[in-house]
Amino acid sequence: MTSPAALSPAEASARLEEFTVIDVRAPGEYASGHVPGALNVPLDRLPEAVPALKSASARGPLLVVCASGVRSTRACEILADADIDAATLSGGTSAWERDGHGLDRPAGTRAVWPMERQVRFAAGSLVVAGLLAGRRLPAARWLSAGIGAGLVYSAVSGTCGMAAALSKLPHNRAPHSATDLDATLEALQR
Repeated sequence: MTSPAALSPAEASARLEEFTVIDVRAPGEYASGHVPGALNVPLDRLPEAVPALKSASARGPLLVVCASGVRSTRACEILADADIDAATLSGGTSAWERDGHGLDRPAGTRAVWPMERQVRFAAGSLVVAGLLAGRRLPAARWLSAGIGAGLVYSAVSGTCGMAAALSKLPHNRAPHSATDLDATLEALQR
């Protein structure tokens, strides 16, 4: 499989009007700031969005975005398997904002840590907790070993079970005022 086309923030900004922009972050991350005009289709819900994305791609190119470019690259691979061509934004919304491009932030939303940061915090906390608990109960060190093994598997497979679990937490869900996935999929098919 070939790597998806990757656009720099400057290239994407210059051509933004050409694209249907799909943000594959968790709804809470999306609500805390996204590329102008981006529609939220979380990575874990991407398979059910394939028909709508196929319809959108027939009308014009897709640009897939996440916080750093990792999830958007994975999303492009999933779309390629469904014969949908899409480009990814190199460096994600972090690079977009760092390069001086604005993010849309709906009124009343609060910033949520990017998923990669949430995973590092949760994994690090669990490893330390396992090691500290292991001083009294040696079997607790298996928690640290399990988290370490999960991180290795995540790196090798390009998936992250911890990110999938964390995306279900209340702070990562869309605010009540946000558009739900069904409305987004309907908009993509128009």
